[in-house]
Amino acid sequence: MTSAAERRLGDRIARELYRDPDFVDDPILSNYIQSIWQPLLMAARQRGELTPELEERFAWRIVLGRDRSVNAFALPGGYLGVHLGLMAVVSSRDELASVLGHELSHVTQRHIARLMSKNSQQTPWMIGAMILGALAASKNANTGNALIVGGQALSAQAQLNFSRDMEREADRIGFGVMTQAGFEAQGFVTMFDKLQQASRLNDSGAYPYLRSHPLTTERIADMQSRVSLGSTHTLSTTPTLAHAMLTARARVLSNPGLDAMQNWQTLAQDAAFSQKPQAEQAGILYGAAMSASRMREPAKARTQFAQLQKITASDASAQQQTRWLGVEIGLLARDLSRPQVLALGETIGLEASQPQPTLRPDLLLQAQVAMQSGQAQALDSVAQRLQTWLVDAPLDALAWQWLGSVYAAQNQPLRALRAEAEARIAQLDYAGAIDRLKAAQERLQNVTSTSANHIEASIIDTRKRQIEALVKAQSAEK
Repeated sequence: MTSAAERRLGDRIARELYRDPDFVDDPILSNYIQSIWQPLLMAARQRGELTPELEERFAWRIVLGRDRSVNAFALPGGYLGVHLGLMAVVSSRDELASVLGHELSHVTQRHIARLMSKNSQQTPWMIGAMILGALAASKNANTGNALIVGGQALSAQAQLNFSRDMEREADRIGFGVMTQAGFEAQGFVTMFDKLQQASRLNDSGAYPYLRSHPLTTERIADMQSRVSLGSTHTLSTTPTLAHAMLTARARVLSNPGLDAMQNWQTLAQDAAFSQKPQAEQAGILYGAAMSASRMREPAKARTQFAQLQKITASDASAQQQTRWLGVEIGLLARDLSRPQVLALGETIGLEASQPQPTLRPDLLLQAQVAMQSGQAQALDSVAQRLQTWLVDAPLDALAWQWLGSVYAAQNQPLRALRAEAEARIAQLDYAGAIDRLKAAQERLQNVTSTSANHIEASIIDTRKRQIEALVKAQSAEK
């Protein structure tokens, strides 16, 4: 299978993942994952594992899923899936880096394409359908069985499972990538222990392609020997304040039920709370404040947030996470007066004198603050910042969505429709993008002709032709 064909297959699968109601684009968790993912990509590039041709052709995108199982998986074409359940159990950046490094190595070594090439009786599109069936089966066995039909399909699914040799290769190369990226090697071994425990607790025996890979004592022993030879440091088993807070965030997002959110309040009010380690206290207070805010209990959320501020006062990274949570709590309250909303904007640097934000959570929180304030100056400022951001990140669907909302608030319907179309394109929903662009063309017929509208019409026509050509080419390949 060529890299181009593998990418097309990956796009097809990813398109369905983006449509899944359990798909999550949480800027704060995504920012944390990217802070680990980007150094791994750089290390793979430096080691020669990630070739220029593969880097250009593949997506290299991570898709978060609201699934409580401890799992991550590689898909064709450079897409990786990470379950929030995994984020909720890792104790350090190093453990998460070990998982991402392993899955990255499956992709750089073309394991998926090599396995698919062996199965010459099945077309890539049929294999893609079986992978989607496995995804569905991880949530609902009946749905999965409906999608994976017949003994032949089950046989082909079995052939997709990574072989032991490929698992060992991904371990070895992933270990080298993560250590060269600056992460502690011991994270690989401690993560193996967590995966083995999760496998014993959660393994249903169904569709191993999307389960945590089965671990053998041989693989664990191999990693332990590599750690003893290649590392002189001991990995701390105590998470940092920021990591404990992000772990709590993953738990809240993966289990948003009322009982689970109330349980956070119980933990925060427990008599033994003050005796817990500081990182654990920070995680509990973060989860409790976030849960209280989502249960529309702003007073309780602010009280717990104030406690969290005291704990994180001396840790810059934890302070940043606390600041973002404080803005979210203020926005969710929705009972704030306009001056108070603008005060939140000052907290994240929305004033016109502040420079372009370099972190995605800051930018997207600024957009929400500007929308809630409704002030023309704030909307103008955030629209310019979103435009600047999207020049370098044209596939940021959530940024396009917020830009579309800002344009609509500014009474710029053509730009709003085009931004909505770009958001659909970023998530590979080409039919939806064409629909939005057609709506923009229809609106153009009823507006006064100006130079600005003429430019916008030209952009809309060009993008529509580009997407229609792409859809036509994909249909021809099938």
